[in-house]
Amino acid sequence: MTGRTRKNYAVAGCYVIVALFIAYIVVQYLVFGPKQAGIVSGKLSIPGFPYSTWQVFFFVHIATGSIALLTGPFQFLRSSRKVISVHRIMGRIYGISIFVSVPAGIYLALYTTGGLASSIGFIVLDVAWFMTAFLGLKRIREKKVTSHQEWMLRSYAVTLVFVTFRVFLPLLTLAGLPISLSFPLSIYLSMAVNLGWAEWHLWRKKSRSIQPNISA
Repeated sequence: MTGRTRKNYAVAGCYVIVALFIAYIVVQYLVFGPKQAGIVSGKLSIPGFPYSTWQVFFFVHIATGSIALLTGPFQFLRSSRKVISVHRIMGRIYGISIFVSVPAGIYLALYTTGGLASSIGFIVLDVAWFMTAFLGLKRIREKKVTSHQEWMLRSYAVTLVFVTFRVFLPLLTLAGLPISLSFPLSIYLSMAVNLGWAEWHLWRKKSRSIQPNISA
């Protein structure tokens, strides 16, 4: 199996995961409504919780986050880079969706489940999300293509925390951890796993590229 074929399979698999995740988001938050979600219902008992305002920021965050999830994988395909105009448009959509989602995410972090540790975790996540996308877009404007590709991979790894967080959270909850611990731990584990995988992938790619020179 060639590297190009592996990449196509990886992107296809990513789209399957993203499609399932977005289907979950639609059913959970649009069909049933946010108030029915476990991570939201607990906030309603907090005196003075600004649900109406929170709901606006919440829907902006998940809508723009979903756009980033959908547009990201396409950019990694070689075929997407053959039509530069399309690649640039999709890249701008990806970047703008993140830059809009981050402020909404920071606002939501102030009211997140799990206390201060969760709030800090989500703010760190939002900062990482903004910076990786910003650096990726900055590098391509500087015509540093390799660095651009590396930072966009890191950026999408952070974007996928949307998904991996919702994998870790139920697993840690089922393991018996209290929500005050399982919630923030899920955030940090998701970031560590996703960014760890991205760095491993980049390291492996660089190792393969220099291997012929070593053997020569």
